[in-house]
Amino acid sequence: MPPRKRKQAARQETEPDPPAAASALDPAKMTVAALREELDTRGLDTRGKKAELVARLQAELAGSGSTQGPSPTKKSRKSKAKPKEEPVEEPMEETKEDDETDFSKAKKALQMADAGAGSKKKSIRAANVDSHVPASSTYTVVGDFDCMLNQTNIGHNNNKFYVIQLLETGSSRYSVWTRWGRVGESGQNAMKSFSSLDAAEKEFCKKFKDKTKNNWEERDNFVAVKGKYTLLEMDDEEGGEEEIVGKLQALDQEGVDLGMKPCSLDPPTQNLIKLIFDQDMFNSAMQSMEIDTKKMPLGKLGKAQIAKGFEALEAIEDALSSGASRSRLADLSSAFYTIIPHSFGRNVPPVIDNAEMLQKKFDMLLVLGDIELAQGLEREREKKQQVAGEIPHPLDINYESLKAKLSHIKKEEDEYQVVHKYIKATATWRKVELLDVFRVDREGEGERFSAHKELDNRKLLWHGTNVAVVAAILKSGLRIMPHSGGRVGRGIYFASECSKSAAYVRRAGNIGIMFLNEVALGKEKHITTDDSSLVKAPPGFDCIVARGRTEPDPSKDSCLEFEERKVVVPQGEPVPQPKFSQSSFSQSEYLVYRESQNCIRYLLKMKMY
Repeated sequence: MPPRKRKQAARQETEPDPPAAASALDPAKMTVAALREELDTRGLDTRGKKAELVARLQAELAGSGSTQGPSPTKKSRKSKAKPKEEPVEEPMEETKEDDETDFSKAKKALQMADAGAGSKKKSIRAANVDSHVPASSTYTVVGDFDCMLNQTNIGHNNNKFYVIQLLETGSSRYSVWTRWGRVGESGQNAMKSFSSLDAAEKEFCKKFKDKTKNNWEERDNFVAVKGKYTLLEMDDEEGGEEEIVGKLQALDQEGVDLGMKPCSLDPPTQNLIKLIFDQDMFNSAMQSMEIDTKKMPLGKLGKAQIAKGFEALEAIEDALSSGASRSRLADLSSAFYTIIPHSFGRNVPPVIDNAEMLQKKFDMLLVLGDIELAQGLEREREKKQQVAGEIPHPLDINYESLKAKLSHIKKEEDEYQVVHKYIKATATWRKVELLDVFRVDREGEGERFSAHKELDNRKLLWHGTNVAVVAAILKSGLRIMPHSGGRVGRGIYFASECSKSAAYVRRAGNIGIMFLNEVALGKEKHITTDDSSLVKAPPGFDCIVARGRTEPDPSKDSCLEFEERKVVVPQGEPVPQPKFSQSSFSQSEYLVYRESQNCIRYLLKMKMY
């Protein structure tokens, strides 16, 4: 997104809503959500922990002492009146992406995606019959009479589920199937038969009301009740993979020539696409986070449910900031585990009672969101199962859904040799084997990156990630992670040493994925101590470099050329940096705080030991 200059107040078409009177506000007593709302209204930064938000608002109130709206030098984004539409190309000092880097960006994206899917509700397919139903193939689910309920209560060591389905057999007999137990186990079950659909529906609705204290007819406005089960929202869009396979098999049995096109991708690219869309890999990633994949199976990770998970974590963050009691934190943690089912076996679910645990759960939801995006790409496959016409190869469809061109680079090419040397020189103690290098051209990224064409000092830098989120990164690019707050604040982290970024790789088996990105560094601000409060480069600077005690030997640097611009590529082994010998960073970290300030150039598939 190109930078745009802020409009001055005199040029604004509408006046912003004035913030609440200063005398009526007590920032220390406000919730995180209320603080962010008030700061946003005043055109101030909404990012950071509660203590930072309180201090920021207190400083603003002390400075203004009035009920006036934002001063002309501050951004104003809220207005009751509909603002005049601004041209996309109009310049601003800050990009929109910088305005929305807190967790609400991810939450809003999930909510918008879920709302966008609302128009498709009529095409939602019948739910799958619970696999634990005896002779399940002889039953079908009646309409949308199917629900998955969940309840966690840490104080009572409860972590349980409840399934209710209204089933029909071919002989027009109806049954209500229920199954319940501890999350991660099969549990107990019961089947109750009825001679009429009306009687079966009444039983289903009664069960739902007993377990949730909500009416089935009003489930779209479900309200969680303490001590009762909560309804999990699943994505049941038509055309799941199992349904597609079933239709194809049926056509095959009927002797229909399916006419599937051969895959157009070269073998290395085929293998990459298989890897980043592999269902077992996604399941493994979820299980490693203690997510119960039986309750939140792949392809049904409800966007709205994940967004609710963010809201539950925000409530915990608010409670931690205000020094809430352990019993209060236990209740809030129970609410989170109820929304996002976890499998803890017979162990008591842990209370989320510190910032480190909270951050891990935020990170977990971000990965879940990216997995949901990848699953959404899977669901975008064109379902051409008609007798006439050819069926595109599934790998081609997955590849096209990424909206990114991947070009496999042969070992004899110069680019490959430069990349390979970069690895050998800076992997140091990390044992890695380069398998494939792909040149990446993401749709729209070049145009976005061109906003920084005036910035010199460009370098090809490393970024390691989880294999489970690679498809999402190729689709959406590297993003400033909401609620992240590493040693150098909230930005996108890069490194000049392969071994540094390799530490952040989460493999599938022994296969990992790393990116090499062109980063428009511009003027660097060097630091040698941690500063987790950073959300942007200081005035007059374009990036922050946490200088390490070692750095690849600059005398060995090489260059690659992209869009007729030279980009530095380190080629030397790390050497001591006397000037930074007392730095708290062993290896350098490069931080940019605008998503548009980097461009993915290469994807590397590596074997890691």
